[in-house]
Amino acid sequence: MPIWQKPISLELLNAGSKGTALESLGVEFTEIGDDFLRARVPVDKRTVQPYGLLHGGVSVVLAESLGSSGAHFSSPQGHRAVGLDINANHLRSARSGWVTGVTRPLHRGKTTQVWHIDLVNDEGELVCVSRITMAMLLPRG
Repeated sequence: MPIWQKPISLELLNAGSKGTALESLGVEFTEIGDDFLRARVPVDKRTVQPYGLLHGGVSVVLAESLGSSGAHFSSPQGHRAVGLDINANHLRSARSGWVTGVTRPLHRGKTTQVWHIDLVNDEGELVCVSRITMAMLLPRG
């Protein structure tokens, strides 16, 4: 059974990236499952550090975008999700191609959510693992 409580589509997710860091970095949302989101980022001149490797900060941008989007769309209408904490363990470098992330919830509570994110290279090798904790804010009123 899908966890999404707000209307969600790839068109909506990608349109929300217009004019943001995600658009500048070339991030694309590619799949919505019943309990996961998938997005990818190219490893190119926009996203590498001076040594030609995917910048660790770009991995964190992808992870945070996935976890934040998951928390937002899986919460009731009017509720907002804001990041409290994110961590990332960089396990392998990427020099070309795409890095793809998948996020799934570990905990979806009334006041916090915790999401796990795995990032892999084109060969399916784990590049980074991340976890984000989100504060869930009640509707204003």
